[in-house]
Amino acid sequence: MAQPQPSALKFTTHSALRQRLLLATLTGTPLYVSQIRSNSLKPGLTSAEFSLLRLLDNVTNGSFFEISVTGTSFLYKPGLINGNNGKPITHVLPETCTRGVTYYLEVLALLAPFSKSAFSVTFTGGVITSATSNGDTSVDTFRTAFLPPLTKFGIERNIECRVLKRSCGFPGAGEVSFVHGHQVRLPPTLHLTTPGRVKRIRGVAYCVGVSANNNARMIETARGILNPFIPDVYVFSDVARAQIVPGDYGKEGAATKGVQGPRAGGRTKKVGVGFGISLVAETATGCVYAVDTIAAPAEPAEDVGKRAAWMLLHEIEMGGCVGRISLLPMLTMMMMGIEGDVGRLVVGKETIGKELVEGLRDMKQVFGAEVGMREADGDGVLLSVVGRGVGNVGRKLA
Repeated sequence: MAQPQPSALKFTTHSALRQRLLLATLTGTPLYVSQIRSNSLKPGLTSAEFSLLRLLDNVTNGSFFEISVTGTSFLYKPGLINGNNGKPITHVLPETCTRGVTYYLEVLALLAPFSKSAFSVTFTGGVITSATSNGDTSVDTFRTAFLPPLTKFGIERNIECRVLKRSCGFPGAGEVSFVHGHQVRLPPTLHLTTPGRVKRIRGVAYCVGVSANNNARMIETARGILNPFIPDVYVFSDVARAQIVPGDYGKEGAATKGVQGPRAGGRTKKVGVGFGISLVAETATGCVYAVDTIAAPAEPAEDVGKRAAWMLLHEIEMGGCVGRISLLPMLTMMMMGIEGDVGRLVVGKETIGKELVEGLRDMKQVFGAEVGMREADGDGVLLSVVGRGVGNVGRKLA
């Protein structure tokens, strides 16, 4: 006798869409989302969100999507996470994509540990490797601040994220390779209550299609602010060339034009030109705080370095054992851990905001469990998470 299918979770609007798709895929729960930008001049899913659905389809087996004609609602029935059976995947982002590539990488980093096979995904097309105005971090911050906290759950081997082509800002034309070959059955229970003192600061200053002098100016200004607090500050400089693309690249409908269009006339342009900086502070207990910023049009490099340094100091002042960038992913991993075990995590009071509260509400609806909160010693909040024992379905016999 066939087992009854679980009823679909129902959400409205595009708010926290990525988080809801991630939770549904990890738990195998059907998801129905409606009223997606229904009152907007451009209703329905954006090109970046459509691309995310295609990516989930590529890394799972048996997923089912039913999208309305207008794109304002869809039904998603997730399949088994198999990473395309370990075979390499080339995912082409649309030229009109305004989200950074970390919008997709952060999803893969949480799906890969629970996959049946290793992940190997290469992103091409409209790839933006820098930070964006949408709140996406750069690939450098993802590599140095998003992945390291996951080592607390024993996820640390055969993981690599490489920037093959840099692109700073919209429209993007970069290329990024992500390989993840460490799968787990169940994440271990985490007890992280001691933030520790900052012992070193690292970072990456990057520029694309502009003078390398911008990197030196950003680094000098940032170090001038940070060195009085800690002497161990090192920021790496990465200089890249701008990508040459057709003149109509990134415009609506340009990708579907034939050879008779502007692309056949030989007109080209440089895209992804700009510069930015990523800074990461690491404590003696392995906790990390990270910030990321990019230069606005005609903004001096000194202002960018100064803003990044003060942002990092503010992030450190918030305290806690985990920064805002990786807080929700850490709580998601803790809730998927050993059933009945209680994990504990201390966070700063200022890190508890609207995004975290909405994420916890979604986790309660998906997992059926709440996160306990109480004041910790000092200026912090102790979060208690009961594991639900979801784990890796594809590795039950491993």
